[in-house]
Amino acid sequence: MASVWQAGALLLLLSISAPALAGDLSGRASIIDGDTLEIHDTRIRLWGIDAPESDQLCRDQESSLYRCGAQAANDLDAFIARRMVSCMPMNLDQYGRTVATCTVGGADLGEWLVRGGYALDWPQYSRGRYHAAQHDAEHAGRGIWKGSYVEPWRYRACIRSNGRPAGCSDDASAHP
Repeated sequence: MASVWQAGALLLLLSISAPALAGDLSGRASIIDGDTLEIHDTRIRLWGIDAPESDQLCRDQESSLYRCGAQAANDLDAFIARRMVSCMPMNLDQYGRTVATCTVGGADLGEWLVRGGYALDWPQYSRGRYHAAQHDAEHAGRGIWKGSYVEPWRYRACIRSNGRPAGCSDDASAHP
């Protein structure tokens, strides 16, 4: 009896998620943040990377604070420059967003963000796909690598523990 119920639940889940995962998604993208965009009312989380949050702060080479999350989103928007974005959905995340690899003009947006120092390779999900791009950005001192930062996943954990953006952005305060 349980297997019939499980099969029914699986079919329902697949029918609900099928439109978000069917085929590829293409169109003009609206940038939500450094690793999330929207095409045709579908929220898309870029696969395998993690960019600083919009309110997250980093330090530059002079140790001055700057909004590294906002910079990632703004520079991604400038790079896309209203060109067509094509995404290949892979799955849905815990928030119901489509997780996908996306390209513009033949460039993988995840790789572009990591290579520019706007985002980190997230090996837990990417299986190291963007490791070489991250290594390149780190050694060239691009983006967040020009100063100091807190990994976005640590920043979010600090905020969830009632931390404030400025405090969670400094490495010493990022441990809840």
